[in-house]
This record gives sequence, structure tokens and C-alpha cells, in this order.
Amino acid sequence: MKFTSDHFNTVQKRSELIRIAKEHKIPLEKTLKKIKYELELRKLQSEFVNLQKWISQNKMRVVVLFEGRNASGKGGSIKRFKEHLNPRSSRVVALTKPTDVERGQWYFRRYIKELPNPGEIVFFDRSWYNRAVVEPVMGFCTEDEYKQYMVQVPEFEHLLYEDNLIIIKFWFSISKEEQKKRFDSRLRNPLKVWKFSPVDLKGQELWDRYTHYKEQMFSKTHTAYSPWIIVKTNDKKQARLESMRYVLSQFDYPGKGAANIPIVPDPNVIIRYHRSAVQIDI
Repeated sequence: MKFTSDHFNTVQKRSELIRIAKEHKIPLEKTLKKIKYELELRKLQSEFVNLQKWISQNKMRVVVLFEGRNASGKGGSIKRFKEHLNPRSSRVVALTKPTDVERGQWYFRRYIKELPNPGEIVFFDRSWYNRAVVEPVMGFCTEDEYKQYMVQVPEFEHLLYEDNLIIIKFWFSISKEEQKKRFDSRLRNPLKVWKFSPVDLKGQELWDRYTHYKEQMFSKTHTAYSPWIIVKTNDKKQARLESMRYVLSQFDYPGKGAANIPIVPDPNVIIRYHRSAVQIDI
């Protein structure tokens, strides 16, 4: 059993809530944890509204990339990031596979068209880093295409950096066991079964191959001007809150901290990549 709206409407003290929980055998600890999460999320989203206003007023261009294995929580986090933002100056980019025409173009072209305009923040649900991991693992690109890409991507990002475009790159790290649990959950849920694809099955089968290309990506594309930020996501709710804190911590906007909530991310969850960084998905 769970708490109902009637329960919350009739209680005025914490002790009364505990009494109701005991009477109806409601797991109080889990419920309180959920309430705390929702309160923190609301406050962080309030901070994001202030940040977005400042980005818009100052004509800044901000990109937040969400990369990671399937089921690591990228889409759910993006949803919470954007939930209360002004849609006129924020959007989500989740490109499908390239068309025949796009395959004949420079690889980065279709992503360049999606970069933010002045005053805009754009969230990429996967990005040009498809070619760093997914494409070589699944055989969607040739070895020459992969090698050329790996040489060009740091230069591409340096050009963006020199043009004052701010890029934050997240890698959502998940354990193999947790990924399997989430896949199984998707298959049981008629509202989420659409998320499951044959590529997901390959993700478990080719886990070590994914790891190899992921580490190659880190070693060749982690730079001072465009670093990788690893987010441990076995706890999805914690990952959402801490990744939001990280983005907020990167800007000095007016009224920062007005929501009265810590903005410095937890270093046990958010890690700047370095070779000795402890990851989950290894």
C-alpha cells in the first residue's frame, strides 16, 4: 500500500504520518526518500529557470551532451532538465539514423545544423559521439570512417570552443547487471516496451566491445576545453539530481542558490574523467 492524498491532507505532524504508515504497513523510508527527491528536483528545476533566463539575456550558446550505454537514464534525465524551461530558448535533439544524402556529407554537418542559436540551450540525447562507440561496435561505419572521425572530433570541438559555444559532455555510467534489470523492466511495461530494440540485446552481448571503444573515446576526446564528465547512474534519481547540480555549478548567474539547495555535485556520483577514475560500466 502507498500513501494517498487523503493521508497527507489529514496529517499535520510527522508523528501522525509515521502512525499511518505503521497502521497500513506502508514502507516509510522509501516514501520519505521519494518525497525528498521530488522536493530537491523542484528546487533544482527552479534554479534552471533562472539559469536559462540569464543564458537567454546574454545570448549565450550552451550544449549539454548525454552519452552512455542504452538504459543508462539519458532520456529520463533530459526530461527533468527541460521540464519547466521556456521552450522558445531550449530544445532536445535526438537524431535518427542518417539518410542516404547525409551519409554522403561530412559527418558533423547534420549535427552542426542542430547547434544552439544565441540565447539557447540544447540537450543532445546522443550526439556526434555515435561514431565513437555505437557505430564501430555495431558495424555501422567502416574502420577508415572511424579513424578519420577520431582525428577530427577534438579539432571540431576546439573550433566550437573558440567560437564561444559552451559544451558539457556527460557519460552516463551503468553496470551490466543494472542495465539487464532495466531491459527486463522495459519488456514487462507496455508503456516502455517501445524503448527496447534489438540493439539493446546486442548491448549486453557486446558489453566488452562497448567498453573498449568507450575507453578509446575518453582517451582521445577528453580535453581541457571539452572534458568528459562521468555520472554514475545505477541510482537514476540520484544521477538526475547530481547531473543537474553539475551544470548549474558551471555558471555564475544572478540569484544563484536562491532556491536554497546545494549546487555543488556529489564527487561520489559526478567524476571528471581521468585514467584512474572509478567507473561502473567497465
